[in-house]
Amino acid sequence: MTGERTVGEQVVGEGAAGEQVAGGGSGADDFYGRLRAYEGRAAVAGGEGRDAVNEPMIRHWCEAMGDTNPAYPASAPPTMLQVWTMGGLSGHTGGSARSEAYDELLALLDGAGCTSVVATDCEQEYLRPLRPGDRVTFDAVIESVSPRKTTKLGSGHFVTTRMDIRVGGELVGKHRFRILKYAPARRSSAAKGRTAEGRTAEAKEARRPRPVINRDNAGFWAGVAEHRLLIQRCTDCGTLRFPWLPGCGACGCQEWETVEASGAGTVFSYVVIHHPPFPAFDPPYAVGLIELAEGVRMISNITGVPYDKVRIGMPVELEFLHVDADLELPVFRGAVA
Repeated sequence: MTGERTVGEQVVGEGAAGEQVAGGGSGADDFYGRLRAYEGRAAVAGGEGRDAVNEPMIRHWCEAMGDTNPAYPASAPPTMLQVWTMGGLSGHTGGSARSEAYDELLALLDGAGCTSVVATDCEQEYLRPLRPGDRVTFDAVIESVSPRKTTKLGSGHFVTTRMDIRVGGELVGKHRFRILKYAPARRSSAAKGRTAEGRTAEAKEARRPRPVINRDNAGFWAGVAEHRLLIQRCTDCGTLRFPWLPGCGACGCQEWETVEASGAGTVFSYVVIHHPPFPAFDPPYAVGLIELAEGVRMISNITGVPYDKVRIGMPVELEFLHVDADLELPVFRGAVA
């Protein structure tokens, strides 16, 4: 994982048997050896998808993602690979449940003080398209457990599982999923004692993260600098697309032009950010998925209304937020009826 680093300082927690586990001593080495003993053991064996690959789910997915590729729903978007293995709210039954070995590994980490968990990333490999009627089976293995690492969240171990997905015995895809099981970092007494006013002042003084500008999206940011919200339009089939991409998702054409958005839109969906605190941001605040009048959607901040007044379907209008001397951002102002 980008940004991981092995730490040499002492990191102490309670082992599963009550022993002290230290980041720099032989106790830590023994504990890590116990963790590594789970590598190669099954996390799931004999898993079966609850439903066959089906057109309704593909349509729902494509609608949510704004994917209008004409290849769907005759086949499933490759990124749906994990969907067909999920158990839903009621979970899997029988052999599709996770293994005792995986539960033992997590319990061992819990006992060492790594009681919190966060998903960090996943990798997928697609070997052939899935089509309606396919019934998937899957097995998963505990592929690796990292040495103890320190992150801003805290100190712990990355656990990677690899799921092999098959149809009729044929391997159709692989899914690697990585979590961090960690002991939350302790907040300093100074951080605990800061007032809400102090945190707001810190947010205002902190520098907002800069957008990553590359050859594929430089035209968009050039438009923002001129207070214009530009959308790509394929010159072959006329499909509008956002965010900016080098090619058309509908027909594959790499030629395009731009159209300027009117600035009108509605809140298609939104979240309210409460945690974690981050420099330059002052939670709680609303982040919306805005559906523009032109039909494309983009993620942006919602301004002008309290975070708890934001609603799906709320009309919004484009404005440009002057963040600092070097940065302006397109945001959307809502209005409470």
